Amino acid sequence: MTTPPLSDEELERYARHIVLPEIGGAGQQKLKRARVLVIGAGGLGAPVLAYLAAAGVGTLGIVDDDTVSLSNLQRQVIHGTNDIDRPKGESAAAAISRINPHVAVELHVLRLTAENAPALVAGYDLVIDGSDNFATRYAVADACAREGKPLVHAAVGRFDGSVTVLKPYEIGKDGRQNPSYRDLFPQEPPEGLVPSCAAAGIVGALVGVIGTIQAMEAIKLIAGIGEPLVGRLLLYDALSASFETIRYKRR
Repeated sequence: MTTPPLSDEELERYARHIVLPEIGGAGQQKLKRARVLVIGAGGLGAPVLAYLAAAGVGTLGIVDDDTVSLSNLQRQVIHGTNDIDRPKGESAAAAISRINPHVAVELHVLRLTAENAPALVAGYDLVIDGSDNFATRYAVADACAREGKPLVHAAVGRFDGSVTVLKPYEIGKDGRQNPSYRDLFPQEPPEGLVPSCAAAGIVGALVGVIGTIQAMEAIKLIAGIGEPLVGRLLLYDALSASFETIRYKRR
């Protein structure tokens, strides 16, 4: 299906993108054509959805089966006090509509599993993982690898976070197959080893930092600019305000 040209209103809305030689009108059209699936409309999903909507990504799919609770609002800034007890996908869709009415939203009110992930992932160009558990992370990573879809993965702890881009179906610049999520994390850690946000706590602004980096990586991938974090794990320590990059390879 052909994407219609940018309207006068869209040209003004995205003017600061269009004047960038790296993006321009052609890159903005790529963003408008793009279909991006976001797993989770929580801490990481909130900034991802807000910034991709503002950037003009044409279709955003949201996978979430949870409802908004009061304790979410300290970090899940796409939701408000009036959204408490509302389904997160529905609340996020309303926020996206307020940010940018040109963006279409597709809601998937379900929990992503190894069984339903491949068909879900196949309908999108790119996937962003904002989930909070290893079972979902492995399921979405395996599905993206199988379907040949780029995955922007992130995880957060109390004061730290990490981001990487996974394209294990491609050959890297070194002539070797790009690494997969299972090359980075060969097996799921024992249950209880990694405490949940509810048990360990998390500073709210941290997910904004990490989620915004995920959105930036997605924009780079869609527009075909820069060097995505393929084979590189970006680590952020909020307490020391430091970034570190670790390279990893296919096992």
